[in-house]
Amino acid sequence: MEIETDVAVIGAGPCGATLANLLGTFGVRTVVLDREPGVTPYPRAVAVDDESLRTFQTAGVIAGVLPDLIRNAPIRYHSSSGRVLAHVGPSGRPYGWPRRNLFLQPLLEETLRRGMDRFPHVTLHTGTEVTALERTGDGVRLDAKSDAGRVVVNARFAVGADGGRSMVRESLGIALEGSTAPSRWLVVDVSGDTLDAPYSAVFCDPDRPTMTIPLPYGHRRFEFKLLPGEDDDRAAGSEFVAGLLRRHYPGALPEVQGRRVYWHHSRIASAFGAGPVFLAGDAAHLQPPFFGQGMNSGIRDATNLAWKLAAVTAGRAGPALLDGYDAERRGHATAMVSFATRVGSMYQPRNRATEIVRDGFFRAVQRIPGARDYILQMKYKPAPRYTAGAVVPAERPDPGSPVGRQFGQPFVEDADGARRLLDDVLGPVVAVIGLTGDPARHLSPEARARLERAGGRTFEVRPSRAGARSGLADPGSGSTGLVDVDGAFRDLVLARPQDEVLVVRPDRYVAAACRADALEGVLDRLHERLDTPR
Repeated sequence: MEIETDVAVIGAGPCGATLANLLGTFGVRTVVLDREPGVTPYPRAVAVDDESLRTFQTAGVIAGVLPDLIRNAPIRYHSSSGRVLAHVGPSGRPYGWPRRNLFLQPLLEETLRRGMDRFPHVTLHTGTEVTALERTGDGVRLDAKSDAGRVVVNARFAVGADGGRSMVRESLGIALEGSTAPSRWLVVDVSGDTLDAPYSAVFCDPDRPTMTIPLPYGHRRFEFKLLPGEDDDRAAGSEFVAGLLRRHYPGALPEVQGRRVYWHHSRIASAFGAGPVFLAGDAAHLQPPFFGQGMNSGIRDATNLAWKLAAVTAGRAGPALLDGYDAERRGHATAMVSFATRVGSMYQPRNRATEIVRDGFFRAVQRIPGARDYILQMKYKPAPRYTAGAVVPAERPDPGSPVGRQFGQPFVEDADGARRLLDDVLGPVVAVIGLTGDPARHLSPEARARLERAGGRTFEVRPSRAGARSGLADPGSGSTGLVDVDGAFRDLVLARPQDEVLVVRPDRYVAAACRADALEGVLDRLHERLDTPR
């Protein structure tokens, strides 16, 4: 069998399946190849953040994801004596969704695969292992094998989302740089959980640090650091596992669903692609699970890459747009790997003296109101800020600029008076948002036409209850009106009155911010970075 497509995705885990759903939403012909015959039956990742939920919203699968989540899940850090060092329970929703949520990966993957079924232009081939990759003059050629025989895929672009042992990465000759921790961890998944602890718990013990995480439908995850002399055979023994679990269950033990020994890796690919082939997810970066961001980092890759592939395959942008994927994602992925590694060192202090210093630091920090909120609301999580790629930074250094940062997602009212999350009104487009008036009034007909060719639309924000519901924007301009129902845009204008217009990319990162009379020139600079045809 020979297949022609625009994008071939190798790997149908959370990263690859999310990418395929996004590409389907954008109308891109996509083929997904996965060597496994079905969804892996045991969970690996267990935490999903608000950024990933926002991506699922864009991909149109959020309604299927939400029912299987434990939302707003807090986490507690304990000293070796059992004292609570910190309780992290973020309540803010800057991107429209709870910041920390727990899930069962097999259920999520099934939802994402059902999402692919919506699109006639997206096909999933399971039990199909890619054995060779060749870059050709006009794209990529993949050779694969399945029970039905040989499969050949000719694609304009390919994305390797095929895990830490990525065949795609090896074919490209890209190194996975970094280190592997010398310690090993035993992961135990149980069902029929009876532990009265509706929160994740980290026991930061110098001898045997332990994590326990409640999961949906009566499941729970435990992670125990293995000590010297505890080899894999011993860790697999039922009595050994039961002995570890008895420390947490005073009565009957739950049923053990699975146990695996893991090494923790802190590694990053030296490049996130070569030519028409890109890497995403674990194929591009590996991090310890201490901060629950491994899968979420892969979904950020998919979010960043999908709209660019869609723009290029549709002719709305040139191939130079894709050069920004490595520039935008590799730096932040490296920061996240480094952060997760440092968090791991906090989980397992070297000795009792180190533990005493750490515990004193935690107690002192939480007495400072601003610092306590910094911990409680998870503001310590490294946030991407893109300074290269598809962004137009301010001409002078401006640390407070929103450019390159992810835009928030407040509620707005549309012209019909319906209260909706912002992304649902904007749609998957380049959005030019006027905060103080209709931005289209500052664009020439030629500039409007070029913005439309780039997949852009204009929006005008009006203060809440400032006028009639209908006719919010000038009908002749083509702009869509939005009502600032909660005052979020008002607060932006008060904080930065010079930012009269924001240009927001389909992945919801701010590409530019400027005064209204400078908009056309700023869009010209952005078109250069988008490689928009004239």
